[in-house]
Amino acid sequence: MIEAIQAEIERLSREGNELAGVKAFEEAKACFVQALRLVPEPHQSQETATWLYAAIGDMHFHLGSAERAMRCFSNAVRCPGGLGNSFIHLRLGQAEFDLGNLTNAADELTRAYMGGGMGIFMEDNPKYFEFLETKISI
Repeated sequence: MIEAIQAEIERLSREGNELAGVKAFEEAKACFVQALRLVPEPHQSQETATWLYAAIGDMHFHLGSAERAMRCFSNAVRCPGGLGNSFIHLRLGQAEFDLGNLTNAADELTRAYMGGGMGIFMEDNPKYFEFLETKISI
């Protein structure tokens, strides 16, 4: 039974990643949410939930919903392997920045930079890295 659930989570995750790759973010989000619903409770004790919360948050980020993205990445950072994950801290920082929470944004973006270097910022709007440059010595 557990193997069948894990296989379905993996299938939904692959489908979500494929949809995200063609910028079908709403559809991708639906796949990731469906997969998360299959993760045994409590979610936050499962490493699988870390990546699913991050994937859902990433879809919200791409859809322009900073508040929802922040909630998802806040959940992800509390799951196994979430704290210290550069991508999770990057998206948390970007969401905080977009919501005008600049102190929190600086903290999270610094964590992302410390773990992932400048390269982690290269695929997104340069405003986030430009903001970080005003806060720390790079």
